[in-house]
Amino acid sequence: MDVAAICMLLALVVMMVIGMPITWSLGGAIIVALMIDPNLSLALITQKMFSGCDNFSMLALPAFFLAGDLMAKGGLSRRLVKFADNLVGWISGGISLVSIVACTFFAAISGSSVATTAAIGGIMYPEMVKRGYPKDYSAALQAIGGTLGIVIPPSTVFVIYGNVTGTSVADLLMAGIVPGVICGIALCIWAYIKAKKDNFPKESGFSFINFLYAFRSAVWALLMPIVILGGIYSGIFTPTESAVVAVFYGLLVCMAIYRELSGKDTWEIIKMSSVTTANIMFLVVTAQMFGYLLTYYRIPVYVTEAFMSVAANGAVFMMLIVLLLTLCGMFIEVGATNLILGPILAPIAIQFGIDPVHFGLVFVFLLAMGQATPPFGTTLFVACGLSGESVAKVSKMVLPFVLVELACAVLFAYVPVLSTGISDLMK
Repeated sequence: MDVAAICMLLALVVMMVIGMPITWSLGGAIIVALMIDPNLSLALITQKMFSGCDNFSMLALPAFFLAGDLMAKGGLSRRLVKFADNLVGWISGGISLVSIVACTFFAAISGSSVATTAAIGGIMYPEMVKRGYPKDYSAALQAIGGTLGIVIPPSTVFVIYGNVTGTSVADLLMAGIVPGVICGIALCIWAYIKAKKDNFPKESGFSFINFLYAFRSAVWALLMPIVILGGIYSGIFTPTESAVVAVFYGLLVCMAIYRELSGKDTWEIIKMSSVTTANIMFLVVTAQMFGYLLTYYRIPVYVTEAFMSVAANGAVFMMLIVLLLTLCGMFIEVGATNLILGPILAPIAIQFGIDPVHFGLVFVFLLAMGQATPPFGTTLFVACGLSGESVAKVSKMVLPFVLVELACAVLFAYVPVLSTGISDLMK
């Protein structure tokens, strides 16, 4: 391997270990390579960053960020929680199921795991504690529920993965529906078993009238994913255009129907989304430049040969991916893993005959699971911040739920139809 490539990788690892943000770690590693390699020019940085931004499908990112923020601030989370409470709150340990179901619904409108944990957890955590649930367990539920935010469409992580690997964003979004629902059900089953075992309180019986009232209040939020995905696969608009449709839909619902957003609130949300978009885009274009250098130095070829020497077939390869990404999720942020490993591993999966959409779903699902794993899980940190509980205490309670998600990941890895079935039917 070229000396410049080795120095680039070492620089990346060192800067990440000392705590530098991933964007600056990538940028620093790029500069190290360009300074050492006499065949490369610093002008490559501006050229590749511009070409990385010059991509129509990337316009979906700011729009989905804005749509998610509008929905989060516009009263939808409260209505979704009420709907979930009337749907499953009467079951044993019902309020714990409400947390997971509400996160599942909110995931379908936010596209962000952190936003899902913050929006639903801010409501559900104090309510669970009020009803006598342990604080650490209540926080753990918010952390694990939030992981569904980037699995169920719309998902900003799917958009980025699709762009950096060349996989169809529309097919990736559809791929997240069935696995997201299956995982949500599996988490609810474990929460129910836990509630029966520990004799958690049971709420009052089911009321069909209250359910109808809650459904009527939440119906506009529940319709959003149907509008987005239905529009994409009916050919009315592209995945990028669907993000803009989501913004206008969110404005209509939150300002004209629910009337919980003012013009001033909307302006503040736009500014917040702009900052988020700028940070993400800077990370994306830096990672694309890093990816170019990886290809230039033939690092993906070396990694492919290494996998080929260890993995005899696609089944073994997928098990190695599950192990690798589970480990990465414990220590590396989602964006970094997505942007660095996605372009390297996706082509290897194709060589093993694995459908790129199927692999993309498994890849992103494992990234989502990693957000709740200690010691460095983003939704775990958000839940601890909401509750004031220590990471150690919440981690102990979240571990069984992580194992449930790991079992789901293995299921999705070896049953491709769960991720590709819907898109195959629509073609």
